[in-house]
Amino acid sequence: MSQQRHRTAPAEYTFDDLAVVMGTYNEADAIGTVLSDIESVTDGKADVVCVDGSSDRTPEIARDHGATVIEQEPQGYGVAVREAVLTPDRPVVITTDCDDTYPMERLPDFLDEINDGADVVSGDRLYHGAEEMPAMNRLGNELFALAGSVLMGKRAHDMTTGMRAYRREIVQKIRWTENTGLSAELLMRPLMRGYDVREIPIEYDERKGETKLDPFSGGAEIAGSIVRVAVEERLR
Repeated sequence: MSQQRHRTAPAEYTFDDLAVVMGTYNEADAIGTVLSDIESVTDGKADVVCVDGSSDRTPEIARDHGATVIEQEPQGYGVAVREAVLTPDRPVVITTDCDDTYPMERLPDFLDEINDGADVVSGDRLYHGAEEMPAMNRLGNELFALAGSVLMGKRAHDMTTGMRAYRREIVQKIRWTENTGLSAELLMRPLMRGYDVREIPIEYDERKGETKLDPFSGGAEIAGSIVRVAVEERLR
């Protein structure tokens, strides 16, 4: 999956140019591990931003690890992640989840792809089978990828992954509108606008803590977002 809109000579970015961002909601079981992994992999150089609506110790733990914590009332996944994506002033932003499902050791690979000229780098959880993902979720994600690919006319293998890298200039240019379906929107709009969007396979581990997304209502919202975004982009 690669388009050729953005073709200026890329800068050689390092971890000093990187912000790792996430929305957090009652993730005290996992947030410390995730932040320790980010610190270890990036030698403590990456800026870390958590947009938090927790009622547990998540924000306290995040601050103890040196993260910037922006507290807000819980308003859903997209509201938190949108704020997290738009807050940092570093030129490369990587999103992740705070449940310890994503491999922080792959952060250098995402940065390498940006340095190679990519505008967006998306982690494909399904490539290796995502065996730790509940079967219903895995089937849903496969269907989202199929439906999104058909509607966009461009192949995408994992529409709703939470681990992606973006050039900051891209996320600042686009108006993001979705909430539960923001993860799909963050892939679809750049791809349909001709930016250089790439997918790389990543491993996916069993989550720590309980999931916050109802598979039925959440899945319906994501499906609606995929259709809505595809129609809006085709009508631009």
